[in-house]
Amino acid sequence: MAIAGGHRRAAILAVALAAISVASGLAPASSAARAGGQHRALKMIWGTVDLTNGRSAFPIYHQLGVDVFQIELNWAHTAPTRPDRATDPKDPAYDWSAELGQALHAAAHYHIRVCILVLGTPAWANGGLDDSWAPSNPKDFGNFLTAAARRYRSVHYWMVWGEPNRNANFQPMPPNSSVGPRRYALLLNAGYHALKRVSRANVVIGGNTSSYGTVQPADFARWMRLPNGRPPPLDYYGLNPYSARFPKPHQRVCCKGGRDIDDLPAFESEVAHAYHHRVPLWLSEFSISSDENNRAFAFHVSRAAQARWVTAAFRLVNSLDYVAGLGWFNLVDDPPSVPGHLTTGLMTWDLKRKPAFYAFEHAR
Repeated sequence: MAIAGGHRRAAILAVALAAISVASGLAPASSAARAGGQHRALKMIWGTVDLTNGRSAFPIYHQLGVDVFQIELNWAHTAPTRPDRATDPKDPAYDWSAELGQALHAAAHYHIRVCILVLGTPAWANGGLDDSWAPSNPKDFGNFLTAAARRYRSVHYWMVWGEPNRNANFQPMPPNSSVGPRRYALLLNAGYHALKRVSRANVVIGGNTSSYGTVQPADFARWMRLPNGRPPPLDYYGLNPYSARFPKPHQRVCCKGGRDIDDLPAFESEVAHAYHHRVPLWLSEFSISSDENNRAFAFHVSRAAQARWVTAAFRLVNSLDYVAGLGWFNLVDDPPSVPGHLTTGLMTWDLKRKPAFYAFEHAR
């Protein structure tokens, strides 16, 4: 999926989801909001920094009641050449994102927190391969996160890579193999320790798997191990629980390995088994297309039904005390001129508000 900040995870969920539709520091626990003594998952969103009319999107996020705005930081774009002082954000090799700086300024004005997803390896760090390949030395990634955390000290939510269980996003990732999860574990371990050294308040979100992938999320969680056999440290375990099933509790597990929004109890148990203790879940992305199929989804629902999905998704996660937050992808639809344009937004491409906009605004 494409989004502000170069979010390049072109969704390959269509086949898996279509098949299912046919067949069917900060203590982590303190980060979930509370309302009237009841659990409330953080309301999160992916979206643009500026709207198509040139105005800031943050007044809209404020109206929607967004707790956390999520945005990418691409290591390969930020450090195209090797810095001499890799942990120093002022090293001249770094080209920090102006858009991210703009987002942080606007978010602070509206008291919206920011979560940064870090991904993308520079060619100098992985032997000249494309940016989906892991660095040869995980320490290089840790050094970059040290510099990023020092530059963006107001940010305390950090995601390590996005959907690494898909080989389009992270390599090496041989199908149905422990090789990729173990390589990712080294990266997460380096990133965790780097972020915590800068500030114990930093919350590190790892795993971050798609609901389906080259390695299925249940297997990824089980195989994500360091050389000593232990799972890599994290505060929250991330899952993007896309689904072709309407969100509601007490559903059967949909399929072998895959984990969608209706499988959260099963997945939480699997992560707890892997870590030998309960780990809060961070659901960075969830959405459903309205109007028409697109490059991400081979199915869609009506605009009225999309609104019902929004309401049901938040009702479901708010009934689960181990869900730290749920994020919607995204704010605005792609223009029709974009091939396979996404229609997952709360607003149309010309900024008309869909029923889902109001459902998100009132989701509790």
